[in-house]
Amino acid sequence: MGTESADSHIGHVDDLPVPQKIQITNITCDSFKISWHMDVSGRDRITHYFIDLNKREDKSSNKFKHMDVPTKLVAKAIPLPMTVRGHWFLSPRTEYTIAVQTATKKPDGEYAVSPWSEIIDFCTADYSSIHLQQLLQKAEAIAGRMLPFTIFYRNQEKEYFQQDRDTQSCRMLPSVKDNSGSHGSPISGKLEGIFFSCNTEFNTGKPPQDSPYGPYRFQIQARNLFNQNTNIYFGDFYCMYTSYHYVILVLAPNGSTGDVFCKGRLPVLDRSNNCFLTCTEEEDGSLSFHHAQDVILEVIYTEPLDLSLGTVTQISGHQLRSLSTLNAKKDPSCKICNISVGR
Repeated sequence: MGTESADSHIGHVDDLPVPQKIQITNITCDSFKISWHMDVSGRDRITHYFIDLNKREDKSSNKFKHMDVPTKLVAKAIPLPMTVRGHWFLSPRTEYTIAVQTATKKPDGEYAVSPWSEIIDFCTADYSSIHLQQLLQKAEAIAGRMLPFTIFYRNQEKEYFQQDRDTQSCRMLPSVKDNSGSHGSPISGKLEGIFFSCNTEFNTGKPPQDSPYGPYRFQIQARNLFNQNTNIYFGDFYCMYTSYHYVILVLAPNGSTGDVFCKGRLPVLDRSNNCFLTCTEEEDGSLSFHHAQDVILEVIYTEPLDLSLGTVTQISGHQLRSLSTLNAKKDPSCKICNISVGR
């Protein structure tokens, strides 16, 4: 879309047609198409479109700041619908307002413009499969060598496990994932699951005794969550203004509700051959498990889970609250874990 600066080149409002019935279509995480209707009268004099696009930060109030002053950006008049991408560095899953004027450029370089159109709201989309593949490749580049492990674990406050025992028939139930990580990840606010960890300490080969989530730990043998009937998906890659990088993986039993959600939305990984988390069947029929050394894995298991399948014990380490990823915002300046289509 061709653009130029319109600062200080705006003339009086002329009798140009006002854009009506604006339509936003083909919305992606970083682009959209826009079209509208116009009266025939004056249409042949249109040389440019003025487009004002703003993030809507508060749903209760309109963030359109300058109703009487055209935006500083001008697009050459081309056949509609017109594709808008890149110029505003659109962010995924973000609400915007947009309004349009028609304009004609005068011989002296100034513009005559129509009144503003109505203001339209729309929201950009999640990362596409192409964008997730780019994020996956970046994560693979730093995953490091694989280390063996045998258990998945989940740390919480004592009340979490006690409440589940009392009210949910001794089961942990999936909950909707929060908005931590990449802003465009398709799983945030949508996928239901239970978070687990599997990272081990390099010197002991066991889970760390420290935790940002609580002093009580549920431990379960890895084979109960990850086996030949489990599909594994890549969900996200991010950091939180630190040197630590997190990879979110989804474990979904084949054909489950979570599996159906992930198919077509997330990159599927080879269960026994990927850079993050593997399950391999040995010659004797047993399963062996390995996790990446240089990233912190956050594993989402998509189905309810009986507490009787594991054990709950108190850990002895510190409560490192600063390492919690609850609703954590991704560092938009990190070159390791960001792609070019917004954060």
